[in-house]
Amino acid sequence: MLEHRSQIEVRYSETDMMGIVYHGSYLPWLEVGRTGLLAAYGLPYRDLEAAGFYLPVTEIQLRYLRPARYGDVITIRAAVREKPAVRLRVDYLVCRDSEVLAEGHTRHVFVDKPGRPRRPPPAFVELAEARFPGA
Repeated sequence: MLEHRSQIEVRYSETDMMGIVYHGSYLPWLEVGRTGLLAAYGLPYRDLEAAGFYLPVTEIQLRYLRPARYGDVITIRAAVREKPAVRLRVDYLVCRDSEVLAEGHTRHVFVDKPGRPRRPPPAFVELAEARFPGA
């Protein structure tokens, strides 16, 4: 399994007039979690793009459980639980301390610049083999 935690402080611009985080603000937080996860394992997204690999989102599922508010310190837990290949699923928990505020996942596919599916880069394949042996 691949796992990483990122933290952000809720900015005023991410909230509505009641100080509650607008639902669309969660999507950039998932990106923070996902790019942090890749970077933590030596695969910064910038390097993937420089090598001609892109990971567009093909699906997002997010369930809101409790509101986040202006000033909260939020932890985004991102995890890859299944051995990835051309497709990649990232699971998320968005938490305030130990309280889960939202949960969900994104699905991605490795593509080249014109958008054709392609195998992941060798460094990613090596990482997957090491973290998901026999899968």
